[in-house]
Amino acid sequence: KKMKLYFLNSGRVEMKKKIFIPNLKTDEKFQLPVISTYINYKKTNILFDTGCHPSVETNPEKRWGGLSKIMTPINMNGKNLITELSSIGISPDDIDIVINSHLHPDHCGCNEFFKNAEFYCHKKEFQSANETKASQMGYIKNEWDLPMPLKQIKQSYDVFNDSRIVTINLPGHTPGSIGLMVNLEHNKFLIASDALSLERNLDRDEIPKNAWNPNLLLKSYKELMKIKKSGFTIVCGHDDTQWKNKLKMGITYK
Repeated sequence: KKMKLYFLNSGRVEMKKKIFIPNLKTDEKFQLPVISTYINYKKTNILFDTGCHPSVETNPEKRWGGLSKIMTPINMNGKNLITELSSIGISPDDIDIVINSHLHPDHCGCNEFFKNAEFYCHKKEFQSANETKASQMGYIKNEWDLPMPLKQIKQSYDVFNDSRIVTINLPGHTPGSIGLMVNLEHNKFLIASDALSLERNLDRDEIPKNAWNPNLLLKSYKELMKIKKSGFTIVCGHDDTQWKNKLKMGITYK
């Protein structure tokens, strides 16, 4: 059973570099990719993260409010997760399962389009996004609170019970952040989302300023290091260098 995997461009944002590189003194900004992963396996179409809502490239403030000043969407000339899926012949109604690494708006922004999908996130993430102070933690309710119910993962979720596509708990960035381990025949990926924003953060134990719990994030780094040493390629949440070098658009892993 061949598995298909595509890393899809689902937005681009500009942020201050010092949020991710803590010792930096300047206010220099840089651009970050926003990534969604599409997997087809056993006749099932799966998405891990759904990127930014298409409207934020033209009117970010309307949807994201004050957050759009800290994390400013770049105009993508109409390119978003929906158009990227369309380019590989997939319409929103074809998606069967959506797993959100966490519920920040650059990771669940297109959830609303996948009306036929089953949605999953970690139980602690669901609780966190429902707290009274959730908006101060970067959660925006209308991004994820939809008619399609969010099923809550308590431990981990092995999608087909065959160890090929399995979620892994990587808390720290948020209380319920998860990564996705994908075992292909010739390639093994751990899609870390914001448990590892930039490749350099892992090598230097750098804690981004937007981490909810630095100690838990360091523990997740240790876990990631172990997984990396076991032969997995770690796909970072927002590393533009990695994105441009390794994850060129349209790469298919079979």
